[in-house]
Amino acid sequence: MSETATESRSNATEYTVSEISGALKRTVEDAFGNVRVRGEISGYRGPHSSGHAYFALKDDRARIDAVVWKTTMARLKFRPEEGMEVIASGRLTTYPGKSNYQIVIDNLEPAGAGALMALLEERKRRLQAEGLFDAGRKRRLPFMPKVIGVVTSPTGSVIRDIIHRIKDRFPLHVLVWPVRVQGETTAREVTAAVNGFNALTWDGPIRQPDLLIVARGGGSLEDLWGFNDEGLARAVAASAIPVISAVGHETDTTLIDFVADRRAPTPTGAAEIAVPVRADLEATLASLGARLNACASRHLERKRHAVRAAARALPSPDQLLALPRRRFDDATSRLGRGLTVNIERKRATLERQRLTPATLSRRLNEARTLTGRDIARARAAFFAIVRERRQRFQRNSTRLSPAPIARRQKLQADALAGLSRRQDQAMARRLDRLRAALTQADRLLSTLSHKAVLARGFALVKDADGAVIKRVEDVAPGAALQLEFADGTAEAIATSGGARPKLAAKPSTKAREPGNQGSLF
Repeated sequence: MSETATESRSNATEYTVSEISGALKRTVEDAFGNVRVRGEISGYRGPHSSGHAYFALKDDRARIDAVVWKTTMARLKFRPEEGMEVIASGRLTTYPGKSNYQIVIDNLEPAGAGALMALLEERKRRLQAEGLFDAGRKRRLPFMPKVIGVVTSPTGSVIRDIIHRIKDRFPLHVLVWPVRVQGETTAREVTAAVNGFNALTWDGPIRQPDLLIVARGGGSLEDLWGFNDEGLARAVAASAIPVISAVGHETDTTLIDFVADRRAPTPTGAAEIAVPVRADLEATLASLGARLNACASRHLERKRHAVRAAARALPSPDQLLALPRRRFDDATSRLGRGLTVNIERKRATLERQRLTPATLSRRLNEARTLTGRDIARARAAFFAIVRERRQRFQRNSTRLSPAPIARRQKLQADALAGLSRRQDQAMARRLDRLRAALTQADRLLSTLSHKAVLARGFALVKDADGAVIKRVEDVAPGAALQLEFADGTAEAIATSGGARPKLAAKPSTKAREPGNQGSLF
């Protein structure tokens, strides 16, 4: 009987692969339509280009695939990170394309406050490593701002406290950007508010603030978690407008407290930091004005006394002008007499010359004769010079032709090229000789150097002063030695040696002087 006939008599129902996958999908989704799973994030690489995120949840014994759709990612209170322990809420489903199951996450939260603090510390370390907490990058707050921007809830007591304190201290214009200060959208709305204030212009219909205050009342870690968002911290750090962080009470600390230009213990304290007290400024200005007037009066009085003292030491105008006035009178008395004498002298000179038409005609004829003679001489000299230059040019033209000059230039160029080639060849030979000599000297140095001997296993022995010891008799027991090897030095102590004891001095052979007994030793 054939195999086909045997299978046709079986009562088992036949399913397609799609039918089996669909049945499994319905079964899993019906049984696990709403579950909460605690586990560690594994394989997280950030959102996909489509906006969805794919990763896995695992513990010490099992692993389950997870997916977060794009719309859910936008609602998450924090960014998932690799290795974070979380509690995921969602539903289980299957993926027929790979015959596996996965959890579709609708909500994701850290596994307890300890996880939140660990996440906060990790973010704080990362931002601090980037230099966002450095005191050098923080800007000074304006002493007297004209417009202050406040980012907070418009319905809470925080904004009323800030406006009331600013009104009491120094009334000015306050712009409020309403945001939610608790919930999933807190970080996104506060970030948009900070960026929105920075996008305003100085001359626009709404003037850009001189100072920003990000404020919120106190609360638990979960309530303040929106102000620990990394994106919000980066927006505050990049703000061109100085920012005061006033989130929570004095004991509450959030991530933007470290990146803001100034941290206030409370929202009311932020208002006190932002503006000075107008009454104190007016009193200070009045005091400074009174001191300025007093100083100016004293200064003018001192100058007035100095001018009076200098005036008493100056001579009178009559004393200053006495000598110039006397000189002026003398010059006036001599002026009339000098004019009369000068006129008489000019008249006498004119009478001696007796300028008549005949005299003028004679002088003109003499000048004309002299001029004609000079012109004739100049013409003759010019033509003589031209003839001489023409003859010289004709004599030299036969000798100065282009052909000899070209031949001479060609010979000079050839000679120059030959000298250049000889110079290059001589230089190359010289360099080869020097290179060979240097190579030979290097080989000789390597051969004669004691380093080569040390490399073959020998050692160089020196005493404590660095002197080389060549004989064993120069070594005393217990002496400190230095052993130099090929790769370094080592210290050693001699346990034995061949140093000879010093001999007694020989008797002197000098002849005994008279009256000297000498010595028996």
